[in-house]
Amino acid sequence: MKKHLAIFKGETGEQILSGRKSIESRFSHAKNPPFGMVSPKDLVYIKPSGKDIIGQFRVKKVIFFDGLDQNDLDDIKKRYGDGLAVEDDYWKKAANARYGTLIFIGGSERFITSPVRIKKKDLRGWVVLDAN
Repeated sequence: MKKHLAIFKGETGEQILSGRKSIESRFSHAKNPPFGMVSPKDLVYIKPSGKDIIGQFRVKKVIFFDGLDQNDLDDIKKRYGDGLAVEDDYWKKAANARYGTLIFIGGSERFITSPVRIKKKDLRGWVVLDAN
């Protein structure tokens, strides 16, 4: 089991903790984490951009996509759109991605006070913390 730190924009972290968002997606031009790095049962810390960690979730299932094209993105949107809970402009930003990761969210837990402090000063949206 690995531990991960995921950075979320806006209210995405709250959507995960409330159960409104049941699938997290990450699309990219390169094989950036979490592509190929996240597995079922892994633990993901939820950190809103510029704030402390507010909770965590367990990974239930993962699907990786290599060599994405617009037809693939349209299919992902159709099949998983409700669980992804993203705005339409999200798909415009993902249009040129070649790689994708869908992370199905298992149980989530909100922290009253974050039990974990992770110093992060870079722009990465996903960090693999350890493989323990």
